[in-house]
Amino acid sequence: MKSGFIQNGYFLLLTFVTGLFYFCFYMVALSFSLSLSFTVVGIPLVLRVLRTTTTFIQFERTQTKIYTDITTAPYDRIVTTDATVWAQAKLELTDRCNWSAVFWLMQKFVIGLFSLVSAAVLYLAPLAFLVAPLLYRYINMNVIFMEVDTFAKSLLIMAVGVVLTAISFKLADVLAKKLGGYTRMMIRKLNQ
Repeated sequence: MKSGFIQNGYFLLLTFVTGLFYFCFYMVALSFSLSLSFTVVGIPLVLRVLRTTTTFIQFERTQTKIYTDITTAPYDRIVTTDATVWAQAKLELTDRCNWSAVFWLMQKFVIGLFSLVSAAVLYLAPLAFLVAPLLYRYINMNVIFMEVDTFAKSLLIMAVGVVLTAISFKLADVLAKKLGGYTRMMIRKLNQ
């Protein structure tokens, strides 16, 4: 049970990191490549950026399976390579699925921010409450209009920390499953 709690914490933090990466990568790469689209280099660069969506979606699928044990359908993306470079460029640039995949991956940034805040609340708050008897002498602690300045008050806060830890175990599991469901929904929508 404890390892599942820690694994859910890893998943929440990894969701933030990957969401931040996708957002920054596509913002910079698409802005740069689209601004160079009037040159010979720009269009192939846009194509290379759009082709990364398949790799990133497969990574999301694998990450979700490892951390939450949610199985998702494989992402079926067929890329034709027998066409000329410009015909293939036109097909990929006008393919709505490519742009939809970029949107879904960039949207993970907002979900990642939510998961970072949730991880801080579900993991750091109970820990701070649990170590209150050790820290109340060194840190000025105030918890809901109560100043923790005696050992008895710090024990009360520690008891609240035990309750919060039990609640956090359940909430972290539910939240990780919901975020895994986002990956399942993303792949289902992209496969339609």
